[in-house]
Amino acid sequence: MLAKVYSSALTGVDAYPVEVEIDLARGLPKFNIVGLPDAAVREAKERVSSAIKNSAFEFPTKKITVNLAPADIKKEGSSLDLSIAIGILKASGILKKDEFRNYSILGELALDGSVRRVNGALPIALDLKKRGVKGLIIPEENAREASVVDDIDVFPIKSLIQIVQFLNGEVSIPVYKCNLKEVLRQSSIYDMDFSEVKGQEHVKRALEIAAAGSHNILMIGPPGVGKTMLARRIPTILPDLSLNEAIETTKLHSVTGLLLAHQALIGTRPFRSPHHTISEAGLIGGGRIPRPGEVSLSHNGVLFLDELSEFPRHVLESLRQPLEDGMITVSRALTSVTYPARFMLIAAMNPCPCGYFGDPGRECSCTPLEIQKHLNKVSGPLLDRIDIHIEVAGVRRKDLLGKEVGEPSAQIKERVDRARAIQRERFKKTTLYSNAQMNPKHIRRFCKPEKEAEELLRSAIPQLRLSARAYHKILKISRTIADLEEKEKINSSHISEALQYRYLDRELWRR
Repeated sequence: MLAKVYSSALTGVDAYPVEVEIDLARGLPKFNIVGLPDAAVREAKERVSSAIKNSAFEFPTKKITVNLAPADIKKEGSSLDLSIAIGILKASGILKKDEFRNYSILGELALDGSVRRVNGALPIALDLKKRGVKGLIIPEENAREASVVDDIDVFPIKSLIQIVQFLNGEVSIPVYKCNLKEVLRQSSIYDMDFSEVKGQEHVKRALEIAAAGSHNILMIGPPGVGKTMLARRIPTILPDLSLNEAIETTKLHSVTGLLLAHQALIGTRPFRSPHHTISEAGLIGGGRIPRPGEVSLSHNGVLFLDELSEFPRHVLESLRQPLEDGMITVSRALTSVTYPARFMLIAAMNPCPCGYFGDPGRECSCTPLEIQKHLNKVSGPLLDRIDIHIEVAGVRRKDLLGKEVGEPSAQIKERVDRARAIQRERFKKTTLYSNAQMNPKHIRRFCKPEKEAEELLRSAIPQLRLSARAYHKILKISRTIADLEEKEKINSSHISEALQYRYLDRELWRR
């Protein structure tokens, strides 16, 4: 007896259809799974047989062959358990329904027949919509996530018995629906604010510019001055995620299993802060079976690298491609996967090994050679890819002890939103969304400074030893400053302020 059930599997952050074919034949009882299954899929034999028996169904004592098509793509994970079990029950005659083409079935089976959540429900639902499949039978814990996709009927299930009764028409399962606007509204709330930061107005200004133009930023300063505190509040002033951005972000977290049970969408911009001992594979993605790294998990959000100089140099150098391209390709012997990685890089570091070089309140104990060796841990090419370099000094005593409350994130965000709206209008006929993405062609078109401003920039190039990339970064930062002031032309004050965000860094690195 032959049966066919339809399911889905993942490759990278995308899904593809899987046909689960089950053949019951005469012969010695045996259970084989073919079609390039990994260890988790092969172990489904034990889970499926126990779940069927413990759900009060008879497990066939025949030669069982399960084929997972297409057979040339490796199948991973436990999400095919449920479709294999349904196929066996259909081939055994327990399921009377003949046609399952309109349903995609996935879920992990427990030994008692209950159904557990799986990874990647959202990308699977998106693929089903693209292929015109109308029904998705999925674990209850994944239903909220999958219901984000319209035009798909999501049927949440708890057990193998329930799905058999549903497919036999004995019970009905209501289609799961969710309110997308309400989901995004509830999930875009932060529990921190810029008003909690005392002083550091010049750093807040630099962070506002970085947020307005999606520029990368490096903060240099002694320990305890608030670098981490400032960085963690950057998402509160970034524009709200659009629906498409929320779906992109949620897909990445879904396939890695980081999405919480019953969570529909990630409505806030991701903030990832890996430890400096992270490996290259952990940062950019990889492993025997490729998985997204921190650069992809921070897609549409912020990647914060604290203690930048403590990261291994080869790990930092691996950031070059995603910083330039907004994506990362992970190649292995059997497969090559491309993950999105468009993030805002926020880095922080001490200026020397002891941390107090240049601090007026405490003397540095490091030798010039130690300082230079410490700073050289971050390469010039990587620094050129960081748009803004800002020195963070200690908070003044009167600011620290004063009762004045800083400007709240909501007010800063209003200015950032207006600047981003100007950029959307500017780039509406291109694929860009922010000033930081401009290439030299766009810079020539959109970043034309006034004559006086152009002369100022030309005179600064030899003095600050600016590379061609740094020159373009300054023009892009100037364009963002002008956008924040809602000015069409870049003037000398915009160039002058933008130069400050390269000058501090260059002076420090030349010592």
